[in-house]
Amino acid sequence: MDQYENEQVNKIDVNVWKKVFKILGSLKKQIIVLILFAVMLALTEALNSVMQVYAIETFVEDGNYKTLPYFIAINVLFVGLMAFLIWGFVRNGTKVEATVTYTIRKEAFENLQKLSYSYFDKTPQGWIMARMTSDSKRLANIISWAILDFFWASLYMIFTLSILYFYNVRLALIVTASLPFMVLVVMIFRKRMLRAHRKSRKYNSIATAKYSEAFLGAKTTKTLVIERPNLEEFDEVTNNLKRSTVRAISISAMFSSVLLTITYLTLAIVMFEGSDLVIASQVITIPVLTLFLRSTVNFFEPVMQLTNIMSNVQQAQASAERIVGLIETKPDIVDSEEVIEKYGTQLNPLKDNYQTIKGNVEFKNVDFYYTEDEQVLKDFNLKINAGSKVALVGSTGSGKTTIVNLLSRFYEPVNGQILIDCTDYKEASINWLHSQIGYVLQTPHLFSTTILENIRYGKLDANLDDVIRVSKLVGLDDFVNTLTDGYNTHVGEGGNLLSTGQKQLISFARALINDPKILVLDEATSAIDSESEQLIEKATKTILENRTSFVVAHRLSTIKDSNIIILLDHGVIKEMGTHNELINLKGAYYDLYKSQFIAEKMAKHMLW
Repeated sequence: MDQYENEQVNKIDVNVWKKVFKILGSLKKQIIVLILFAVMLALTEALNSVMQVYAIETFVEDGNYKTLPYFIAINVLFVGLMAFLIWGFVRNGTKVEATVTYTIRKEAFENLQKLSYSYFDKTPQGWIMARMTSDSKRLANIISWAILDFFWASLYMIFTLSILYFYNVRLALIVTASLPFMVLVVMIFRKRMLRAHRKSRKYNSIATAKYSEAFLGAKTTKTLVIERPNLEEFDEVTNNLKRSTVRAISISAMFSSVLLTITYLTLAIVMFEGSDLVIASQVITIPVLTLFLRSTVNFFEPVMQLTNIMSNVQQAQASAERIVGLIETKPDIVDSEEVIEKYGTQLNPLKDNYQTIKGNVEFKNVDFYYTEDEQVLKDFNLKINAGSKVALVGSTGSGKTTIVNLLSRFYEPVNGQILIDCTDYKEASINWLHSQIGYVLQTPHLFSTTILENIRYGKLDANLDDVIRVSKLVGLDDFVNTLTDGYNTHVGEGGNLLSTGQKQLISFARALINDPKILVLDEATSAIDSESEQLIEKATKTILENRTSFVVAHRLSTIKDSNIIILLDHGVIKEMGTHNELINLKGAYYDLYKSQFIAEKMAKHMLW
């Protein structure tokens, strides 16, 4: 198991649960109602035994039927009350579970919207998904049903013992004396059961991961002809899962057996002593002895419930810590109080105060690193005038993507400033800056909706005419018009009903519909086929007019018309100028362009 799936919790941390209930403060009334139903149900079930004692003593032993009609009426009301309480018990438990799930997911998702890009850059997507799904569900289940079961089990034992002491102290003490032995058994078996079930869950997670890997990598499996090794590896994992699950079940079964043995030993002692009291001294009656025998057996169930609750709460401790951790995580990049007062927050922006920009950009003495021992930029300076088309080239790790990430304020400089129109961009809000920048990623991501809605995500108040206009600019409109439903065509999950080139054209249109003054293309044409690339390049001259653009590119043939080409090497500007200037310089850019040009020519020749 990786660092994100650590389940080794050996004790319950009260502070974590305090934080959980603080998050769920709005559920206070619902939880109180839930507890009241648990109290009433426990009391009603305990009193049911008293009614049975009265019935046997009055109607069977004494043969007195005068109160029978009243007893029947009370019994009917009693059954009705029990039915109502069980209905309320289940209804409110389910309601609290659903509300807790909703509240936790809402709080977590809301915080995710506030977190910086760096959080998603460092945190595995699967980890976040597990927090939002399985962990929140487990926590909701514990909070709702564990509360119910805890109060029901505890109070049922208290009410039952109180009734037993009322009838006979000696026999009640025998029943009470069995509790320490039950607690001892619980303490002995609890950790063993917890370890066994953890091991079972671990192998279950591995098996699930193997399932997913097999489905996602089916084509690779076929091409490498590794079906048999995959099967053998999966067989080993599932055998481990089977063995660990059987062991966990065996320990749980042994625990139940030992607890049941203590229960029936207690029952035997109560029966022996109670029979003596009935026969020898007539201190108690047979109905009362029956009450003791039945209550002794019934003690087994609440003890089991309390044991399960302790185990479940302990297991849910890890889920609670991760959920609380997610909700309490603070973004790395935040606006100052003065900026928030003027521009609002990310979720509640004051867009009336947003001002447009010209597009002048300056990196001023910028230092940056992702980790302290790996400096990416040091005393980096770059000044770009509005409307310039800037191309960033260089080998992997040279700092190209870092520059556009800093420009977009996904990260902030460790030292130095980034100025937009001569003003430090920290003096305006993150949302404001993002509204001024259009960003097209190398790998296009579409939402599972229509083409129209995907483009409108770039400007939610855009109408169909706006969408069509920007689609024509990027050469998307002709393709959309060939579709039966046009712009209302559903793109499928993640856009899987479209080609990569078509998805990228949509993401290109989405970035442009808000008419951003700064445009970032992070290798945006690398995944597009030649025909789609030609469409984009044809429209690029019109699109980039009066707009500052930063183009990260590996294929130098796509950036020849840039105003400025910057060749980076480990965060340092090695060469800078127009395409012709750098070619005439016959330096590193010239060598790189020449090698790519020859490679492209050879590739075309091989195709012919």
